Amino acid sequence: MKLKQRIDRLKPHFEKGGRLAPLHSVFDGFYTFLFTPNETSRSGVHIHDANDSKRTMITVVIALLPCALFGMWNVGYQHALAVGDPDHALLRLFFYGFFAVLPQIVTAYVVGLGIEFIVAQIRGHEIQEGFLVSGILIPMICPVSTPCWMLAVAVAFAVIFAKEAFGGTGYNFLNIALVTRAFLFFAYPSKMSGDSVFVRTADGEATVDAFSGATPLGQLASSTTPGSTDIFGVNGDILSYSDVFWGLMPGSWGETSTFCIILGAVILLATGIASWKIITSGVVGALCICFVANHFASPLYPVTYLPPFEQLALGGFAFAIVFMATDPVTACRTEIGKYIYGFLIGVVAMIIRCYNTGYPEGAMLAVLLMNCFAPLIDWCVVNSNINRRLKRAVKVSES
Repeated sequence: MKLKQRIDRLKPHFEKGGRLAPLHSVFDGFYTFLFTPNETSRSGVHIHDANDSKRTMITVVIALLPCALFGMWNVGYQHALAVGDPDHALLRLFFYGFFAVLPQIVTAYVVGLGIEFIVAQIRGHEIQEGFLVSGILIPMICPVSTPCWMLAVAVAFAVIFAKEAFGGTGYNFLNIALVTRAFLFFAYPSKMSGDSVFVRTADGEATVDAFSGATPLGQLASSTTPGSTDIFGVNGDILSYSDVFWGLMPGSWGETSTFCIILGAVILLATGIASWKIITSGVVGALCICFVANHFASPLYPVTYLPPFEQLALGGFAFAIVFMATDPVTACRTEIGKYIYGFLIGVVAMIIRCYNTGYPEGAMLAVLLMNCFAPLIDWCVVNSNINRRLKRAVKVSES
């Protein structure tokens, strides 16, 4: 309470006419992040709701925590496997992974929020809370060895050209985290080829600074053994479906555990933040393609031999369909449109995965593609409803 009183004393200096008025947006951003504003609307027609954008973003961050915490531990675990370290103490592995990913998290937030603060100050607008989620999503979908300078460039590109250029939070039509990942993929293909994973190793150890190997999907896509669905960990052991489901495998550190992703989905659905229609139809669309591809499996496309339900647990599909396809800003808004939107994401993602051996992970491109088509889908659904009602009205008037 004392902290709030002290900050309240400073508030007049940042209001109109105060000596620090040009920094009002920056002050307001910090103030509303720390405290819930006690002002209410005084005129006009307004809807009062306790669930504002800040609470929505914080809820999504909480839903991401299981994936984030497990991912940090898994970075340490994969490191231990890579270097043959038998010490699998929980806290030791967790803190190893925590300090490995911390620079990426700090880089994403500093660059992204810094740009948003600057733009808000220039425009004289309030600072929105949208990047609270994007800032943690971005490092979670990138390899742990991604250089911070590279991540900073990608974040700056995404925030400036895919968000602020369109008006800021709520006006972007593409998911910012996926635009960042796509920029890295196309700008630095040797580092972000989509079929490599890097296990961070500590300085001074008897191994190379970074261990590189194919991800499970990359292994399957390049397999020369017809019908084989064996995938291997960094230590050469075959990974079971249980390993895949729990996330005990290499990959972008926030995406590996399907179990943790399900926990996050439960939180988002229970709080009404995410749409179950998008998630359900996305899974159905993916399974439809997987069953068809598996039925007509071909040695030319080794990924098609993978059992359909195991397809859902591999790669970034589950993470993308839960945390990025359901983004209320970039997804469809009509109820029927949500079914179509989610279904097409699942279909496109699995078509790319099964039949593009050069890039066996299609979730990123599928979500971005359907972000572009979401307004068209909503337009078609709305106009279809209008035409149907017009026909009904004509029949009633004629009768």
